[in-house]
Amino acid sequence: MRDRIERRAAVADGSIQLAPETTSIEEQIAERDRAARDKLEEIRRSLRKE
Repeated sequence: MRDRIERRAAVADGSIQLAPETTSIEEQIAERDRAARDKLEEIRRSLRKE
């Protein structure tokens, strides 16, 4: 029984340590999406001028 409790505690600790990295990845994805939208809008504007 003790092993199960210790294993669950270790998993919980690992989840807490990984949480900040997840946020960072989500922020990176959001930034990439913003950059892609901006580039697409730039391309559309250049096509309208021609």
